[in-house]
Amino acid sequence: MAIYSKEEARQILEKALSFSKAETCEINLSGNESGNIRYARNTVSTAGHRSNQSLVVTSSFGNKTGTATIDEFDDKSLEKVVRRAEELAKLSPENPEFMPPLGPQEYDESKTYSEATAKIKPEFRTQVAANSINPAKAQDVTAAGFLDDSYNFNAMINSNGLFAYNQDTNANFTVTMRTNDGTGSGWATRDVTDVSKLEAAEASKRAIDKALMSRKARAIEPGKYTVILEPSASETLLGNMISSFDARSADEGRSFMSKEGGGTKLGEKIVDERVHIYTDPLNEEVPSAPWNGSGQPLKKMDLVKDGVAKNLFYSRYWAKEKGVEAVPFPSNGIMAGGDASLEDMIKDTKRGILVTRLWYIRTVDPQTLLYTGLTRDGTFFIENGKIAYPIKNFRFNESPIIMLNNLETLGQQERVNGNLIPYMKIRDFTFTSLSDAV
Repeated sequence: MAIYSKEEARQILEKALSFSKAETCEINLSGNESGNIRYARNTVSTAGHRSNQSLVVTSSFGNKTGTATIDEFDDKSLEKVVRRAEELAKLSPENPEFMPPLGPQEYDESKTYSEATAKIKPEFRTQVAANSINPAKAQDVTAAGFLDDSYNFNAMINSNGLFAYNQDTNANFTVTMRTNDGTGSGWATRDVTDVSKLEAAEASKRAIDKALMSRKARAIEPGKYTVILEPSASETLLGNMISSFDARSADEGRSFMSKEGGGTKLGEKIVDERVHIYTDPLNEEVPSAPWNGSGQPLKKMDLVKDGVAKNLFYSRYWAKEKGVEAVPFPSNGIMAGGDASLEDMIKDTKRGILVTRLWYIRTVDPQTLLYTGLTRDGTFFIENGKIAYPIKNFRFNESPIIMLNNLETLGQQERVNGNLIPYMKIRDFTFTSLSDAV
């Protein structure tokens, strides 16, 4: 078993640290127990279990740093990896942005562990696959899916007195359904901390329904349309936007948060006043570790509230350069939603497009956060409050900033990739060309 308790991890880390002769030393210890099942063409193709553990030593002499890794934790091996890190440090060039390890920190109590997920058995994974494959077969649909569950721990110690420990669990499920005539495709994803909340059968049914609905799609002209974006469609665009709230990039004129002539847009209204985007490691639906890889505590923090940019992320180095407090990058992203269901939003749309998913997203212009990509796995035309017919996929060119300024309706939230994202109805979403791919 590659999972160590807090005290077991502390003993290993303290023993490794005792061998250090460097000016500063930071050691990270992690372990993982995970299982998976994969199926394609309506049959299970692979299933397995993985067990991994790793210890990473980072030793520093002045601004020169070396790192070494090992997966054996007897005294001889621990001393060997510490010596190796020190040897590499002495050979390394100086890092002008080096920051010494933090001192002792206080952390909130984590909510990232679920015993149900930690104790998943192969029989559970088999049933998830069966609940996807059997209904697909019954409706002349071919299923391909993947369930991956994990039980992890992370711990760290350093020569300045810091110690941190956390356990977390996750289960991730994704499924694609294709009609056997090759003209329809549906997709769904679910991820949870507590596997008792995993609705894999519901996700499979949703993907089957999308596949059957999307058969024999029609082509319509590209252009600007009102769209209803499912959370899985907008999550990557919003994630890219959140990643761009970096203070250094903004200060150096390299991001959408940079102002012409210098300065940043911090404190300015950048999107619709209904938009509230924040991070919260203690959120019950999307909990995350209360500390990051350098041992910084993570707290609830607004990024955008009432449409106004409230905070930027400052690395420890850039915070020192600017004489401000460091603001660590978040571990999750949450966008507040509304009460409207997907059905409500469709009924309230006279003419528009429902988008299940966006993929193959690439940056066009980082200054405006303009991205391009494609729709996939279920794109539908809405007319007079109803889904009228499936349509061929589009290429889009759009910025999440423009998108959030064209917000019409906020719907209910769903968890996607550890984030909480609402359904959104957006006007004037730009589709630039058609794609023949199903």
